Amino acid sequence: MNITFKYHYNLALLFTLFTFSSIISQNELPSNTSANSIEKKIDSILPLLSLEEKVAMCHAQSKFSTKGVERLGIPEIWMSDGPHGVRAEISWDSWDYAGWTNDSITAFPALTCLAASFNPNLASQFGKSIGEEALYREKDVLLGPGVNIYRTPLNGRNFEYLGEDPYLASTMVVPYIKGVQKNNVAACVKHFALNNQEHWRSTINVEASDRALHEIYLPAFKAAVQDADVWAIMGAYNKFRGQYTTHHELLTKTILKGDWGYDGVVISDWSSTHDTMEAAINGLDLEMGTGTDGLGTTTSNHYDYYYLASAFLKALKNGDIKESVVDDKVRRILRLMFRTTLKQNRGFGRINTKAHHDVARSVAQEGIVLLKNENNFFPIEDKEGLTIAVIGENATRSMTAGGGSSELKPQFEISPLEGMKQRYKKAKIIHAMGYHTGPSVYDDIIPSKLNQDSLRVQAIETAKKADIVLYVGGLNKSHLQDCEGDDRQSYELPYNQEEFIGQLKAVNPNLGMLLVTGNAVETPWLSKIDGLIQTWYLGSMAGHAIADVVSGDVNPSGKLPFSFAKKLKDNGAHFYGETSYPGDGTNQHYKEDILVGYRWFDTKKIEPQYAFGYGLSYSEFSISNIKTNTNKFNTNDTIKVSCTIKNNGNYDGAEVVQVYVGKKKSKVKRALKELKGFNKVSIQSGNTKTINIDIPVSTLAYYSEDKSDWDIEKGDYIIYVGNASNNITKTLPIIIK
Repeated sequence: MNITFKYHYNLALLFTLFTFSSIISQNELPSNTSANSIEKKIDSILPLLSLEEKVAMCHAQSKFSTKGVERLGIPEIWMSDGPHGVRAEISWDSWDYAGWTNDSITAFPALTCLAASFNPNLASQFGKSIGEEALYREKDVLLGPGVNIYRTPLNGRNFEYLGEDPYLASTMVVPYIKGVQKNNVAACVKHFALNNQEHWRSTINVEASDRALHEIYLPAFKAAVQDADVWAIMGAYNKFRGQYTTHHELLTKTILKGDWGYDGVVISDWSSTHDTMEAAINGLDLEMGTGTDGLGTTTSNHYDYYYLASAFLKALKNGDIKESVVDDKVRRILRLMFRTTLKQNRGFGRINTKAHHDVARSVAQEGIVLLKNENNFFPIEDKEGLTIAVIGENATRSMTAGGGSSELKPQFEISPLEGMKQRYKKAKIIHAMGYHTGPSVYDDIIPSKLNQDSLRVQAIETAKKADIVLYVGGLNKSHLQDCEGDDRQSYELPYNQEEFIGQLKAVNPNLGMLLVTGNAVETPWLSKIDGLIQTWYLGSMAGHAIADVVSGDVNPSGKLPFSFAKKLKDNGAHFYGETSYPGDGTNQHYKEDILVGYRWFDTKKIEPQYAFGYGLSYSEFSISNIKTNTNKFNTNDTIKVSCTIKNNGNYDGAEVVQVYVGKKKSKVKRALKELKGFNKVSIQSGNTKTINIDIPVSTLAYYSEDKSDWDIEKGDYIIYVGNASNNITKTLPIIIK
């Protein structure tokens, strides 16, 4: 443990109430502090701060903290990655881990899994639980969630995000943020904006239309600000129209802080700041991680080399930048403190509780997607005399380690193999790796047997001995896979897995697969397997949740939050060649424009392998009696869609009814249809439920580039109701008057 920073942190907290009581009388400090009283306190504090103290509050003092003002009892701010769990403690000046023994946490499923649950209530529980763990770890800002849109399946960081659809991402991120912030810990939504690839992320300049910006890439951020009242936002690495997005005049100054009225703090991604003047005047409030690590210069001044440090102070003293600029930044930082570390009766949080493990397991259960189930391969019954071969390195490999800044140090991680062994008491479970890609739990056990050829032979022999083979394959969180820092280099499965699947099929026809990825992959091997389950990266409770679904204890109800293209070229970002993705090293053009994901497949009439919103169940559901409250609406009305869902199967389960809307004969380019509402409903076997989904007509607006504003086009629309973007049960015509 770094005694220095723990001392400063606790000392500041200890001094806070004592010092502030001399600034503001206690009768102005009610337990539920109002926004107005906070602003009055900030007004009284600002004149007490020197210019040097103000500037010092605007940049890092360590890898994950910023300075307070000890003489006034203003505390430091402490941050931590990431969206799926609170990261292990990092050293003061380097990226090395601090070596603590009390920083193990609950690893929650990756956000792709949360998005696949289509369950906002679970998102709220997820956020509340991870917020409690952040509070226990004395963190003021949790660096997540991520809402960058899934544009290409090669993006190494897609597993951290909420899918390809802006409505789904918006709907899921709001309760997550509110859940985190109930704990008086700030959520920090990221990465603002258009950070849709890792390759060349620090240099690439994105060119995209205003419509694509406002209709596809900004809505989830806007929802985070206006619907969830998020307290922090992180900038992105890339450029947009020639300017770095972390201090962008249009994005940060005009849209975020102007049009949306954002009153929180803008934090740079680590080393995403590039210019003092732009950072100052375009709305960056806290600069983190700019190039220094405390090792190349003296520890007394190295953080002074940041753009919002000594250079900022000099510009303020010279009059090149008005003091009101730094005052606005400090006001926002103090506002963040009053919402978090200075919040009275803030609480202490909790960590690794059964309740947190239950939430992690529930999210995993509801996010797992059943993609294929020929001959009812799943569920697999636990019975005497049955031998199940669980084959593949991913059956045992840690999926909380690696991946970049979202890597975690969980108290435990139940592997798929362990989960199956614990669940199946009658059947016999046997295992073989098949291939080896790097550090795993087997390295210390059988290092002499990690020859790839011998691993393959052993796996084939193991498959021959089994009644059923369950292959656990896919990707992992290594570099050039699902990992921060760069993108995948191929749409195919790595490590010759296609060939391996064929070899397993040749010796055992009863072959199913657990696909462990945070991304879509090419599936030329699909005909060789009878059952396919998309499991994502599921965190601490991964093995238990997988066994729950495989065994039938839980009926799968997850839906894909992004499309699986048959070929990479079928994806809109790749259709136009390298100028669209990954760019030429300097610029890239989003040539598919607003047609991202299923919008592209629908409009261009390209059949995906698996569509957005797709997911099977062990039950069969029917949707009937679909209707709207009327067929004519004014622009301020709400479209009320109702329908009846029946569970015709033998398993209790849940179905996601999805409502899409399209405009006939639009005067502007439009997607065939867009998701505008959904409802996940649980229904017992044989039972029926009637549900309603409300769609405000205002949400049918498109962004008019002529008006630089939203516009609702009058005329004929079509309502599409179904359980996947390509599986529509009924269409209904309506008119907007």
